[in-house]
Amino acid sequence: MTQDITKVWKEKTAQQFAEVLVAIDNKQAMQNFLRDVMAEKEIVEISSRLEAARMLQTGSKYTDIIAKTKLSSRTIARISGWLQNGCSGYQIALQIISKHHNHIPPASAE
Repeated sequence: MTQDITKVWKEKTAQQFAEVLVAIDNKQAMQNFLRDVMAEKEIVEISSRLEAARMLQTGSKYTDIIAKTKLSSRTIARISGWLQNGCSGYQIALQIISKHHNHIPPASAE
């Protein structure tokens, strides 16, 4: 599985895209870039996939993931497969989410 996935990164344009993503170190700049290169629907889709991965990692049921993310069970199954046999991309992203989540102060009631 990993070999087929990494084939895309042999393309110079794909490498350039990855380099840009790594180089942007500001949340607002990243949001602006992604909004310019992606449709809102694509941003929602990718965000939902990341949330599904997070929920799978915490042991959530498919029915709960479907209800929250609106993804199909087939997409969730693919995400589950990538979590288990992919390139570790989801694991890296989920570690980042976990680290940042622990640094976000809880909302205060006003």
